[in-house]
Amino acid sequence: MRARKSVTATAAGLALAVGAAPAAAATWTLEDLEQRICVDPEYGHAGAYFLGSVSGSWSRTITTGLSDLPPGSVFKGSSVLPPSSHENPPGAKMVNVFAGVAIGPAPAGEYVARLWATDGSSTQSQPVRIVFDEAC
Repeated sequence: MRARKSVTATAAGLALAVGAAPAAAATWTLEDLEQRICVDPEYGHAGAYFLGSVSGSWSRTITTGLSDLPPGSVFKGSSVLPPSSHENPPGAKMVNVFAGVAIGPAPAGEYVARLWATDGSSTQSQPVRIVFDEAC
């Protein structure tokens, strides 16, 4: 009976140790693409979009979107990347993410929204700038 308890305790300890392993680092990257759109504060822009480039390989579907939009702006949908891989050529970034947005009227100024991508385990994002200026 003593040996049986020892084996059970050892197996339970191994299960805890295996379950406590840290999550693996992402094998994909949302590449930096500096983006800025300038719109008239009185009208906004009903059919704008931002672009992204995801490179690397992924075994889970990557969803993308926009967050931290200015008041009155609405995220309209974006790309979903099924499990795959993609490598950018040296010195270039191939676009595989399109994120639509209806930018509503807003006071003059600059807003920093975020273009994000997630596979459900890892989330990456980058800033996208929305400038409201009458001179646009």
